Amino acid sequence: MKVTLIHNPDAGSDDLTCGEDPAELIRRAGHQLVYQSSKDSDWKRALDRPADLIAVAGGDGIVGTVAKLMIGRGTPIAVLPLGTANNIAKTLNLMDVSLTQLIDGWSAATRKKFDTGVANGPWGSAHFVEGLGIGLFTDMMTRLDARGNVDLAHLTEPEEKITSVLEMLQARLLTCPEIELHVTVDGRDLSGEYILFEVMNIKSIGPNLFLAPNADPGDGLFDVVCLTRGAHDTLDRCLEECKEGSPAPTGLPVRRGKQIHIEWEGTPIHIDDQAWPESSANYPPSLTVIDITVEPESLEFLTPA
Repeated sequence: MKVTLIHNPDAGSDDLTCGEDPAELIRRAGHQLVYQSSKDSDWKRALDRPADLIAVAGGDGIVGTVAKLMIGRGTPIAVLPLGTANNIAKTLNLMDVSLTQLIDGWSAATRKKFDTGVANGPWGSAHFVEGLGIGLFTDMMTRLDARGNVDLAHLTEPEEKITSVLEMLQARLLTCPEIELHVTVDGRDLSGEYILFEVMNIKSIGPNLFLAPNADPGDGLFDVVCLTRGAHDTLDRCLEECKEGSPAPTGLPVRRGKQIHIEWEGTPIHIDDQAWPESSANYPPSLTVIDITVEPESLEFLTPA
């Protein structure tokens, strides 16, 4: 096959051992390879070259970025998980398979249809692969970004980073303010005051925050998790299970739908792992209004046969 590899060379570099270079493994499997580092300023141009398969070696950041650029193009994507959280790879059941096994299995792999979400708001239109949300997780993400992730700089192992962020979320849970949201999901009124509101396309976001155990990114529906202050203990238990690496359904209230309308007084919002918009100075002076819809089967990923 003609394979274009988009590689984040910073992702997982401490864990790679001799012989595990993804480009070398792809060549050894007999594929015709075009290699592109995501650190190059014009790396996105590589996606315009003819290819039978787009391979992405890295974490959720680069996987999600490539996926959103490939929406509607019809070329399948193969993930080689090298990141910290690897939420997308876990959704695709790729984490118990070595890189060599993944690459050797491409010819027999199953093609998984994958939905994306699209949000329309005051700042235009934006797609998401993992999820969109307001409240606790967004608050923590923007705080870490504002500090240049200095709170995590001393940690080297992915598990340590994930545990540290989950502990920060637990601590912030005690003081996180409720946000008044006017929400409809497929016309049903879910308005309320929430400490966390997440529109999930997959089971987990961020630091393996496992909020939607039954989410299926190929079913044409979102899983909407909206937690009030009264769900504090349930969410705390969920975070504790995530820290232990054995998350399980914990009774978080989940609604399902494909059209979501949100109105609220402008506070930070995230789309996947990025703030939207990039600066809070861009919030409208009155209510912020966002409409979210599903774009069904707009991507295709390879999963082990």
